[in-house]
Amino acid sequence: MKSGTSGPDVAELVILTGMSGAGRSTAANVLEDLGWYVVDNLPPQMMLPMATLAAAHSEDGVIKLAAVIDVRSRRFFTAFRDSMEHLREVGWEPRVIFVDATDEALVRRFESVRRPHPLQGTGRMLDGIIHEREMLGDLRAEADVLIDTSGLNVHQLSAKVSQIFAASGGPRLRLAVMSFGFKYGIPLDADLVFDMRFLPNPFWIPELRPLNGTEPAVSKYVMSRRGAKEFVDRVVELMAPMIDGYQREGRRYVTLAIGCTGGKHRSVAVAEKLAARLTSDDVGTILVHRDLGRE
Repeated sequence: MKSGTSGPDVAELVILTGMSGAGRSTAANVLEDLGWYVVDNLPPQMMLPMATLAAAHSEDGVIKLAAVIDVRSRRFFTAFRDSMEHLREVGWEPRVIFVDATDEALVRRFESVRRPHPLQGTGRMLDGIIHEREMLGDLRAEADVLIDTSGLNVHQLSAKVSQIFAASGGPRLRLAVMSFGFKYGIPLDADLVFDMRFLPNPFWIPELRPLNGTEPAVSKYVMSRRGAKEFVDRVVELMAPMIDGYQREGRRYVTLAIGCTGGKHRSVAVAEKLAARLTSDDVGTILVHRDLGRE
């Protein structure tokens, strides 16, 4: 909460929402395991009363609240924006975490559990997904953190949520540097995307083909190509004012995606270099190789 307002000395409020089937329940379970108080399927109008009640009964002045809100509360959903504004007026600074996945991934998950989409009605499953995307479009665009779960299993999603909500007192900004392969799709949760396909592909070097960008031989080859070192230097320079701005605006989690054809050689090597260069006392980097091992 902001200084000068009533309530606990240290308080965090997270609004967890997103597409049905994208992993809200898994994310909520992780927060509970990390010591957060989680309320599922909370009508937006109840966010402020819940936060006020929790603050009043906090014994040690430290409280972490998470409210899970989704389309099951659709008749209350139009009140969401007003409720967020009321929270800010009394000093709370809620963060919105939006979990998402591709339509293909969502259809596959609903089919695997043989359940209809909550907005499907008498139509197709995809109709329900499209309707939900329309309902949540504005909220997704304004989310503080977007988590793409398309290619993640339950354990990988749990690890990612745990990284995002690591114990307070660390760096003010957590920067995820993610390598990926364009042939598997651009990450939905990327804030910035860079393309490494301007560099020669080690795939065509027989002795490098079976290796990946984490290994010294590939890293040395990639970083010795014309433009590679200059690219890393320029991205580090570019990120400096952006990081300052993110911190001023209260952004706590940003994803920088580095892509190449298959996500095995060039993007991995460059992501490793960028993560090392961008780490500081104020910036904690999380290195993720999304597609390594998929070939």
